[in-house]
Amino acid sequence: MKAAVITFPGSNCDDDVIYTLREFAKFQVTNLWHTDTPALGEYQLVVVPGGFSYGDYLRSGAVASLSPIMAKVKEYAAAGGYVLGICNGFQILCETGLLPGALAKNESSKFQCKDVFLKVENNQSPWTSAMKAGEVVQFPIAHGDGRYVAGLSAKSLADIDGVLLTYCDANGKTSAGSNPNGSELAIAGISNKARNVFGLMPHPERATDLRSQHGKKLWQSLLTTLGGKA
Repeated sequence: MKAAVITFPGSNCDDDVIYTLREFAKFQVTNLWHTDTPALGEYQLVVVPGGFSYGDYLRSGAVASLSPIMAKVKEYAAAGGYVLGICNGFQILCETGLLPGALAKNESSKFQCKDVFLKVENNQSPWTSAMKAGEVVQFPIAHGDGRYVAGLSAKSLADIDGVLLTYCDANGKTSAGSNPNGSELAIAGISNKARNVFGLMPHPERATDLRSQHGKKLWQSLLTTLGGKA
């Protein structure tokens, strides 16, 4: 299977993702530059990694969303291709309109870098099928603009389609203390309606062969969908 990982000026997690996909998920990985405009149909997965694209000038991800390759990513997603955006990649996918909502400055106005607990709200997706509904996993975060704003005046998670992961404590309970950035309804990761595009602020690639290793469950979910094996 083949995967493409996109690098923008300021990306700093692209090598982490490339390593994880090659060593754990056994993908053949191509690293693409943001000005490349290849046809992406040969890839089973496209990843927009974390970092600080264009130094987070303007809004985080806003400038990167205008890069030439993102037009190709939108075409790829529209055709049903699997697209994953992690941290800054999540911001970019929201800025392109591939995912709903937006990412704003953390409620604390401080950069947050630590391990967090996440509750699996929906395991009926290509990204969470190897997890149990209600399961608690642990991934690290590292962001200053990670507060997810749905922009829909939502009152409950049921009002927003596609929520897969929320911030919680070790027991799966949500509180102000377990929501590291003040995200609306504690949302940490959300997909589009078709479930082929997924964005999350926490870093599964940093929890694959290090730390909790719970990131393996995300990659295994995707591999199961694609018919592969870790």
